[in-house]
This record gives sequence, structure tokens and C-alpha cells, in this order.
Amino acid sequence: MIPALGALAGIVLGQPLFIIFGLVAVLCFVATGDGVESVRALLPMVERIRELADKDVLLAIPFFVVSGAIMARGKIAERLIDVARALVGWLPGGLAVAAVLGCMFFAAISGSSPATVIAIGTLMFPAMMAQGYRENFSLGLVTTAGSLGILIPPSIPMVVYAIAKTGGDKIDIAELFLAGIGPGLFIGGLLMIYAIVSGKRMNVPRQAFSVRAVFVAIRDGFWSLMLPGIILGGIYGGFFTPTEAAGISVAYAFVVEVWIHRAMKVEEFPAVLADSAVLMGSLLVIMVLAMAFNDWMVDREIPERATAWVRGMNLGPVGFLLVVNAVLFVAGCLMDIMSAILLLVPLLSPIAEALGIDPLHLAIVFIVNLELGYMTPPVGLNLFVSSSIFRKPIGQVIRAVVPTAAIMLFALIVISYVPTIPLGLVRALRGQPIYAAFPSGGRAPAAAHVPSDGLMQPGGAEAAPASPSGGGQIKSLQEMMNAADDDGDDDDGDAPAPAPPKPQ
Repeated sequence: MIPALGALAGIVLGQPLFIIFGLVAVLCFVATGDGVESVRALLPMVERIRELADKDVLLAIPFFVVSGAIMARGKIAERLIDVARALVGWLPGGLAVAAVLGCMFFAAISGSSPATVIAIGTLMFPAMMAQGYRENFSLGLVTTAGSLGILIPPSIPMVVYAIAKTGGDKIDIAELFLAGIGPGLFIGGLLMIYAIVSGKRMNVPRQAFSVRAVFVAIRDGFWSLMLPGIILGGIYGGFFTPTEAAGISVAYAFVVEVWIHRAMKVEEFPAVLADSAVLMGSLLVIMVLAMAFNDWMVDREIPERATAWVRGMNLGPVGFLLVVNAVLFVAGCLMDIMSAILLLVPLLSPIAEALGIDPLHLAIVFIVNLELGYMTPPVGLNLFVSSSIFRKPIGQVIRAVVPTAAIMLFALIVISYVPTIPLGLVRALRGQPIYAAFPSGGRAPAAAHVPSDGLMQPGGAEAAPASPSGGGQIKSLQEMMNAADDDGDDDDGDAPAPAPPKPQ
């Protein structure tokens, strides 16, 4: 009751979400603890801020944040748009199609949805308006297409998801990146079809196709187009890890913007770092508070109770994914994407694995759901970004994204129940058939008790004792982070390689 009153007070006073979140976490410990001991339980929260900075697995996030900030300030986004316009400008609604394609290009190098909206939207929205597109159509399209930044790899939320999901079948970040390509192309394709149909209906002018224009655009945008190839090609070619790729993207973007495009001066780089540090600092605060709240839930056995409750509903894979989509849609409306991932992945992933749902499939369902959350009030970040940079009322932005959000909702349903879309490329890379059957899975076991010294298998049988880096037990986020860090540091060659997830 006390935490709920604290949250209500924070909402009434108009406090930011992370303050409300932190207040609830603190009040949960104090209200359910024993006096002094409940206060002492809060002390490790301060130490965890320092511990987060020591985690090698988190280094990819600040690197991608800085890289996206450099590219948003320079001309990489502009050159990518020029290439897109030269390729598809001749189509009906060609400029709108180029906006979507530009967002997809930029998403493949920035890893951030707001950065994609800012970099592409500030260029394409005025251009679309000048060419005769309706204002709400243009506003909704660039706001929605910008959300592809967290789905098309590399993606900052995917890195966070891979950290939060370490129990059971561990997720490889490179495979998770690869799983995002199919859904990203699918959603981008749907948005481009919508742009073509709308452009034809609005009868907007289109440019003539020119081979020379394509050649010039590719020549001028060569260094911009090389960046996604270097990042993704290096990861899947085995030349460097995703974290190393993030660092390389910073160095590459800096060299291109300063010495090749000459769009940024060396003296501006400290300001870029300062802005990125503020963003990264806010993200770390959210992660620490989410870890504290997760620790309280684990201490009170809430994840185990939630798992038993859902299993008691006797849901199959179809029903479970329907429930997951409903829960994540509400979560996306009410909290930021990082908090939602850190809190809900430990609750939902053990049940999904018991039902035979591939961990990569569930991860993409998470990301697409929370991508939709970027466009749903009251916490939809892209809504506020668009309202700010385009100087439009938030109510108008919300109305503008309704058609494109409906398209994304349709795509979410298809991706949820057609696992080949996210898993096809991953299975091909593993040498497996591309087609991934939806799990028949039966029903989740009704009686589920996770033993303290072993793993829980889908049939309820107890297996060998859990290893420090895996297991079916529901762990605190701190234990997850330590396990992920230990796995990343184990390079002596003695530990056996983790087995790949079982094909469906």
C-alpha cells in the first residue's frame, strides 16, 4: 500500500519516471523489512552504480550512444537519404519511401530510435511537406520509421536484453542482432507499401529515375554506406565482438565526419561526449533502480509466484504469447524500454522456454512490442522527440502515428506467430533449415517448483546442479550481470562452449 501511495504521489507531482521507480523500490524495502535491516538493504544500491561501470558487457551501450550522436550531428544521415532518394524516388510516394529506407539505413549504424528520428526526421519532414505530402502523414511516418532503430542491428535494447537473459539457454548478442534483421525488413517493407499507396492517393510528384543520379549518390555516400557493412560484416565474419564493433563505429564515424565529410570539427567532440554522458548517466540510474526493484521481487519470491500462476492457467504457446503481447503493450505505455526489459525478462523468459519458445523469438517479440511502446502515450519517447524537433502539439503527434502504429501492431502479431521471420537467418547461419515451426509445446506444467540445487526442465524433472552462469532458477539482475561478465572474461579456452539453442 505504501509503495503504491508513493508512486501516486510522484505521478501527481509530475516527477520523472525514474524518480517514481526509485521511490517505489525504496518504499518496497522499507515497508516490508524489519526496521534498521530494511534501510541497510538500500546501501548496496550506491555500490552497484560503480559495479555497472566495471561490466565489460555494458561497454557497447555508451559506444553506440556516442556513435549515434556523432552521426546525428554530421552528414552521414544526409548522404544515406540521398542514396535512398536516388534509388526509390521514382516510385509513387518515392520521397516517403526514401524516408523509411533512410531510417532503416541509419538504424543499422546508430542503434538508437530517438537518434534515428532526429537525424532522418529533421531532413525528411520538411522535404516531404515541401513536396505536397499531408502534414500528419509525414509526421506519423518519420516518427514510426524512426523506431526501427532498436530493431535493425546493432541495437542498444538488444544488448540490455542479452544481459538480462542469462538463465537457461543463453542468448548470443550476435545471433540476437541477426534475428532482428528479418523483422526489421518486414516492418520497413510494410511501411514502404503504406507510403507508396498514400503517395499515389495524394498524387504527389515523383522524380525521374536516373542511373547517373544513383551512381553520384552512392559515390558521395560511399563512406556512410560502408559503416553498417563494417559493423555487421565484422561481427558475423568473426573479426570482432559486438562490443568491439561499437568502439569501431565511434572511431569510424569520427574520422568520416571530421576529415572526410568535414561536417564536424574536432573541437565539437567534447560537447558530443558531454551530451552522450548525460544520456548514459540517466540510463545507468534506470538500470540501478530496476536492479534494486528486481532484488526485492526475488527476495519476496514474486517471480516464482508469477511463473506458477501463469503455468496454472494451463496456457499453450499461442495463449502465452497473447498474454505476453498484452503485458508488454501495457508496459510499453507506462515505462521506458530499458526498465521494461530488466523487470519483465526474468519473469517471462523461464515460462517461454518451458513452452518450447525459442529465446531469440521471445526476445524479438519483446523488442517489437516495446518498439510500439515508443509511439504510445503517456511515456512514448518518440512522440515527445517528434513533438520537440518538429514543434507540433503532442496531441497532433499521437493522432498522426495511429495509422502507422496499427501497421506495426499487425506486424507484431505476424512476427509473434511466424517464428521463421526472426529465426530464419539465424537458422541459416547455423546450417539448419530456414523454416522454423511454431512450437506445439503442449501445455505448461501446472505444478512447477524450482529446486534450490538444480534446474527445472520443461517436464518438471530435476536436472544436474546449476552452473554459476546458467540454470533455470530465477536470479536477481545482479547475479545475471555477474554471470554475463564472468562468461565474457573466460577466455582461457578451458570452459566448454555453450550449446546452441535447440532448433524448433
